[in-house]
Amino acid sequence: MSRFRIEGQKIWQLLLRRIRDKYRLVILDEETFEERLSFRLSRLNVFVVIGLLSIILVLITTYIIAFTPLKEYIPGYTDVTMQRRIYELQLRSDSVERALKANEGYLKNLRKILGGEDLSDKRDLAVDTANVKKYKSIADKKSPEDSIMRADYENRSKYNLFKASDAVSGQTAMVRNLFFYSPLKGVITSQFDPQQAHYGVDVVAAKNEAVKAIQDGTVIFSGWTVESGYVITLQHPGNVISVYKHNSTLLKKVGSIVRAGESIAIIGESGELSTGPHLHLEIWINGNPVNPKDYIMF
Repeated sequence: MSRFRIEGQKIWQLLLRRIRDKYRLVILDEETFEERLSFRLSRLNVFVVIGLLSIILVLITTYIIAFTPLKEYIPGYTDVTMQRRIYELQLRSDSVERALKANEGYLKNLRKILGGEDLSDKRDLAVDTANVKKYKSIADKKSPEDSIMRADYENRSKYNLFKASDAVSGQTAMVRNLFFYSPLKGVITSQFDPQQAHYGVDVVAAKNEAVKAIQDGTVIFSGWTVESGYVITLQHPGNVISVYKHNSTLLKKVGSIVRAGESIAIIGESGELSTGPHLHLEIWINGNPVNPKDYIMF
């Protein structure tokens, strides 16, 4: 075993010696044999230089593919926004086509008017003669039942002083049919109690949990108050307003348009009335506070 070990060490030393052997690379003038340039190299230096050049070439290629427009010419690296731009161009081309057809029709009718021609189109005036016979038998007369119903309705609504409230209740019924996105998943620790001036619910969730918009809307307030801390308020369709209080950070500014489920704030415990990290959520419909539990599953 010692013999083979010694021979192996000799072979390894011989290889290291050959790798480290110095060579001289000389560049001469072909006519005068004058030395122009010379390098002192070894096999190890050549391997190191070639390896570094290969690594640099790979890094440059990766950078070109990842951060320059040349990647669009490589299969599988197309621009993700290209489909959206193509769709927008198709919509614009369709709009231009409809506008051109409308202008052609306008110019055609204008030429007919200037030439004294008839504008009637027999193809557009073609009707179904079978249906015309059926329509002729229809009598446009008021029935006694219709007259009685009209008179009864007019008498009931003649002295009605609460039409606005009826409209509000109708709008509220429509709002109840809408879908509200849950702002976050948590546990309700304080219920809706208008008698105690608590016009919302307090929801406790994980730390740094994102607060999401319950519906599409526009930010009408985003700022700091002494009692409620960082507050953000959204205006939604159907005269609906949602208020999010005691946040640690606000992610949207006044005038921002948000979508349902979009993050608008981070849960916190800001404000004098806060006793711990939670979200105070209020929903106002037609100027009246409602219980968020009637609309949202937390």
